Amino acid sequence: MNDIFKTLKELCSLCGISGNEDNVREYIYNEILPYADEIKTDGMGNLIVHKYGKQEAKNKIMLAAHMDEVGLMISSIEKNGLLRFECIGGIDERILPGKRVKIGEHYGVIGIKPIHLSKGEERERAIGIDNLYIDIGAKDEKDAKKSVDIGDAAIFDTQYEAFGDNLIKARALDDRCGCALMINMIKSELLYDMYFAFTVQEEIGLRGARAAAFGIDPEYAIVLETTTAADIAGVEGSSRVCILGNGPAISFMDRRTIYDRKLFDLAFRLSEENNIKCQAKTQVAGGNDAGVIHISNSGIKTMAISMPCRYLHSPACIINRNDLIEMAKLAKLCAENIAGGLE
Repeated sequence: MNDIFKTLKELCSLCGISGNEDNVREYIYNEILPYADEIKTDGMGNLIVHKYGKQEAKNKIMLAAHMDEVGLMISSIEKNGLLRFECIGGIDERILPGKRVKIGEHYGVIGIKPIHLSKGEERERAIGIDNLYIDIGAKDEKDAKKSVDIGDAAIFDTQYEAFGDNLIKARALDDRCGCALMINMIKSELLYDMYFAFTVQEEIGLRGARAAAFGIDPEYAIVLETTTAADIAGVEGSSRVCILGNGPAISFMDRRTIYDRKLFDLAFRLSEENNIKCQAKTQVAGGNDAGVIHISNSGIKTMAISMPCRYLHSPACIINRNDLIEMAKLAKLCAENIAGGLE
């Protein structure tokens, strides 16, 4: 399993905001090329993979994980050399001031008007994107344009680090965790034939998954995702959603999908039979690629297995190593059971 963490670290080092997934797709392609039987990139930019198993599948199954991450896109360059930007994906703007970002090979800091220069009303007003800018140290607009152009992607400049009690901190764990798991499965020996979709543009509306599901047309789908863990001080009961260290979270419902109940039950049965930790996601919140997959074509029976993650969509997401190991075991068992005919 050490290879999966090496893969995850390398994936988290790549820039891949929605619509700019090329670096991630190229990395995955090179990693799986010796192991996959068919690989293609569709018109949306999804990487579609077919791998043969020891036996022909009784049920056609697709596993999906998205390559894109939240981030920023440069929208204009001011005369003083400061950069204005838009958020790509759901980012809480309150976390942005003071954060380091990387734009290609260039670095910057997200700035805001100093509080001691702010008037009374300005101090009370919520931070908005219009109040923020990126400072790359340029002396003016002409100088800034030597390094950056409108439409360039900016990512949080955060390093992948192990810390604490078996924890990992990094940006883009949503959903490079799912991508790492699928790479690991493709490199392994499979019992049955399976399809894998590394999708694009999940963070801005589940766009790639819609095309992937129509192209593959599976009977069943497993979405390997990352979901909010609110196991922090001041949050109790079901509001915690899921807890780091308790294994992957299985969704029964979110804001886009009511998941297939038989598949939900299957996850817990297999986890119990094989001594694998897992937990139910205890709040109906968020959404993922399942939202468009399950209503594609004539309907696809879908389940979501998600990695618990604190501080989702932030510069420093946090996961537990053991949860990823348990998720890898459970995802493969569920996929093999479904492909084998749900016996």
